[in-house]
Amino acid sequence: MRPFFNPVSMSNRSAPPRDDRPSYLAATIAALVVLVLYLVTLAPSTAMWDTSEYIAAAKVLGLPHPPGNPLFVLLGHFFGLLPIPVSYAQRINIMAAAASAGAVFFWFLITERVLFRWLAARWQRMVGASIAVLVGATSFTVWNQSVVNEKVYTISLVGIAAISWIMIRWCDDPDAKGADRLLILSAFLMGLGYSNHPAGFLPLPAAGIAVLVRRPQILLRWRLVLVAVGALVIGLTPFAYEPIRAAYFPTINEGEPTGCATHFEWSCTFSSLTLQRLNDNIERKQYQKPSVLDRQAPITAQVGMYWMYFKWQWLRDAYHEHAVLQNFLAALFLVLGLLGAWVHWRYDRDTFWYFATLALTLSLALVYYLNFKYSFSQAPELANTVPREPRDRDYFFLWSYSAWSVWVALGLMYVWESLAAIAAGVRDTASAVASAIPTRAWLVASPVLVLAFVPLVGNARQAPRSGEMFTRDWAVDMLNSVEPYSIIVTNGDNDTFPLWYAQEVEGVRQDVIVAVATYLQTDWFVRQMIRRPVRPYDAARGPAIFRGRSWPAPVGPPLKLTFAEADAIPPIVSLREPQLFKAGDITATIPAGYLTRDQIVVLHLIHDSYPSRPLYFSAGEYGSAMGLGPYLLTQGLITKLEPKPIVASKDTIRISGGYFDFPTSLELWNTVYQAPRALIQQDGWVDGASVGIGFHYAIVGSLLTQSLVARGDTAAAKVIADTVDMMAKAGRLQRVMQGGR
Repeated sequence: MRPFFNPVSMSNRSAPPRDDRPSYLAATIAALVVLVLYLVTLAPSTAMWDTSEYIAAAKVLGLPHPPGNPLFVLLGHFFGLLPIPVSYAQRINIMAAAASAGAVFFWFLITERVLFRWLAARWQRMVGASIAVLVGATSFTVWNQSVVNEKVYTISLVGIAAISWIMIRWCDDPDAKGADRLLILSAFLMGLGYSNHPAGFLPLPAAGIAVLVRRPQILLRWRLVLVAVGALVIGLTPFAYEPIRAAYFPTINEGEPTGCATHFEWSCTFSSLTLQRLNDNIERKQYQKPSVLDRQAPITAQVGMYWMYFKWQWLRDAYHEHAVLQNFLAALFLVLGLLGAWVHWRYDRDTFWYFATLALTLSLALVYYLNFKYSFSQAPELANTVPREPRDRDYFFLWSYSAWSVWVALGLMYVWESLAAIAAGVRDTASAVASAIPTRAWLVASPVLVLAFVPLVGNARQAPRSGEMFTRDWAVDMLNSVEPYSIIVTNGDNDTFPLWYAQEVEGVRQDVIVAVATYLQTDWFVRQMIRRPVRPYDAARGPAIFRGRSWPAPVGPPLKLTFAEADAIPPIVSLREPQLFKAGDITATIPAGYLTRDQIVVLHLIHDSYPSRPLYFSAGEYGSAMGLGPYLLTQGLITKLEPKPIVASKDTIRISGGYFDFPTSLELWNTVYQAPRALIQQDGWVDGASVGIGFHYAIVGSLLTQSLVARGDTAAAKVIADTVDMMAKAGRLQRVMQGGR
């Protein structure tokens, strides 16, 4: 590569030559410092949403939800095997931390590279690069996602940063020896990144613009383009993992992209049916994403969502108490970034076009493409009058906020230089005379650099995950709430994935079948219910509440349908009049209206497995919609299907919407539940969309308190009431349930 010099910044041609070698050692040190920060604030276990799903998938070499993310699963499985003296979940969390620290390495080099065209002193460039590291690594979403492996986004982040560094090097001298190899390497990394997440292709528009601006004639060299396409395709080869592994039927096999029915066969692994299912998986057809032309919210609202998340990056801890300060800081970091963009344009146009296109792709273009509904926390004054995402989606813009730090650093360096010039009495701050500013003036102006520490201080409480055990303990509580060999019908991510984690990673209650209602609408999950083997109940590790009794294992799978019979179940059945459903002593009246595929499958589960497999619902409303209300008994966090209609009594208390099993719930609270203590110790709750789980404990505690008071046991009632109060305070449950964050 030729030196980094640019004629724009060479008006002082008598200046001595500069050392143009990238500061790889300094970048490594910066990455290690960030890694230490992440390790200190690392989550000790799993967390809500997709964290548990991906940790469990890595453990069992399974397939998480489409597109399956094969590169992540393979990397996660490797990290899980490392002989690090921490829990399995922490090893996967360390992978997230290492990936983000790796991104820091490349952002450091990129910032230094741009500053080289401007500032002569290496120490000044090191300060600027360090600012980019500090701002980017401690912005809320980056920090928060780097200390718990919620998904695949930090792996995508290091990939985007690495490709950006490679393209910056190429832009510097596209005619240098080995420059073509950089383009080929970038193409390979994009393909490899796509096998982790579609975000792997996000640098593609920027790379294309860079080629068009710097050397458009390259497009006429068809052999080089051809080789680059081949490299990209080679990068996609991890997707071959999906049909091969799916045909072995791992316990987590979402989308099941295989044509094999019962066992692995090479003849069906790459059959036309397999390839179709693999294509559906990769394209995420299961989610039926609308066209970008069919906006799910006004584009102004979608841009407003991005701005709301942008504001979070610099001051997340005091979101409610200091909204004015948060707005001010967001405006400040926006201006610094835009100023940095201008500085980039002024001093280094060779690389500006790549980085500017990348910044636009990662922000406004991504907002348009993702086409989200209103965010969970956005526009609270509209309440539920508009369609909303089930949670906040700031993690999709993690790459944007991380890359923005480069321009923030450039902008802050320009402000610093300007103040130093004023302190030194220098009127012209062109780069030719910047070196004439004495070191003392730079030091006098250095207090302005304290702005780089704003996100570190402003996110120091909300971003870290150290000490968070609530999700893990809640999952164990749920599994230990049900009798051996039970089926739990769950609704979605948060009442499903933590249970998978507890079962597959920690080996808790693997005898329990988690039947996900939303997945029962698919053909692949129903097939898995038909194939489901009986996993033994470990009485020694089971809760004390179920000891001292015999629990015979059921025979066969929970669903006795053939594959053809299962595939014949329609998506929806219209009921013009009420229908009777009978299974054993259960006689339920299904109201007129309609039954969805998942409800029909649940009724089949009851018919085929009950009562040899006790059946529970994570939400009683689901069972009530099928006419099972008279048979549903709430026991702590979960609702059990009883074999006979329930009658109110001293111990079976009539509550709104059903019946409450007081003695069983009290025993669960006293001998099984661990999560209330974990929530109290955690002292904080970041995610408002999942706070209802913590609130559920408070409801159970309140019901127990009222029942104990009615029985005259005020001492026991006070103990539980105090616990509920501490939970509500620690988790900020009341405020969040009222619509805040």
